[in-house]
Amino acid sequence: MGLPYPDRAMTDDRDPLRIAAPALAAAVAAWLTRLAVERRLAPRTLEAYDRDVRQWLGFLAGHLGGAPDLPDLAGLRTADVRAFLARRRAEGAGSRTIARQLAALRSFSGFLEREHGLNAAPIRAVQAPRLKPSLPRPLSITDARRVTEEAGEDAAEPWIAARDAAIAMLLYGAGLRIGEALAITAADLSGDASVLRVTGKGGKVRLVPLLPAVRASLDDYRRRLPHRPAADEPVFRGARGGPLSPRIVQRALARLRGALGLPDTATPHALRHSFATHLLSAGGDLRTIQELLGHASLSTTQLYTAVDADRLIDVHRRAHPLGGDAGVAERPAPVRRMAASRRG
Repeated sequence: MGLPYPDRAMTDDRDPLRIAAPALAAAVAAWLTRLAVERRLAPRTLEAYDRDVRQWLGFLAGHLGGAPDLPDLAGLRTADVRAFLARRRAEGAGSRTIARQLAALRSFSGFLEREHGLNAAPIRAVQAPRLKPSLPRPLSITDARRVTEEAGEDAAEPWIAARDAAIAMLLYGAGLRIGEALAITAADLSGDASVLRVTGKGGKVRLVPLLPAVRASLDDYRRRLPHRPAADEPVFRGARGGPLSPRIVQRALARLRGALGLPDTATPHALRHSFATHLLSAGGDLRTIQELLGHASLSTTQLYTAVDADRLIDVHRRAHPLGGDAGVAERPAPVRRMAASRRG
């Protein structure tokens, strides 16, 4: 990640334009460091926030006719922020990108307010675009099984085939994010064989139960692995022995879905969605699924209820005393006739 250096003015990676004076560049560096150390934001989020603020400062540099400094930010108005977001919209940025950029600007302005006394009210006053919650796109149970059974079949070496199979099992059989799976160390696997220690977003640790088939796949990979990473290093390695890149996993699954005739939505993350959706379909409760997935908020997990709405309606109809024909039979005769006439 190209963090700004406080001893020189920031420049845009794509444009030699000076986009921040040294004092403001130092403030950006301090803000990003705090996000990384105290908030423990994921590297990809930090990169996105860094890029968002650079775009914002680049816009201000063109708007002001020179590299902005801290006093320039003190004089900003809400209209300036809206003009920047309108520019980004005109450049093709979608609502989710706009919302993230606004979140980055709010975080940075809040930091400047606390550390330098700048007024963050103009940025806080800008409303984020309303976002429609994107529903997960799970695979069918049959297709998810096919992926776990066929993963690694095209690998050049047996240990790589075992590696790809183990990762697929962790995504679908344990519901891990791809980053969580690739961060697993030997130390994480050294305890109870039926439980896996997982470090999720924000450095939060949770214990995930391992099905025997998932554990067997992990053990098979580790037996075949020709490299010997240290106890605190990731166990999933690339062909040359270094830590495995998520991009390698994504490419392998892209080849596999092509071979199996699956849609482009059959991604590593779709396997995690499938894990949650299939658990819900089998009667799993949302709180338990929330803990297994490592969701901070139950509202995130509740997206799966929209995916599996038919099952929930059926469970409600069968389980509730007033549901179905049994519920109608137990009502007084006039009510039964009314319910029957409505169905007719």
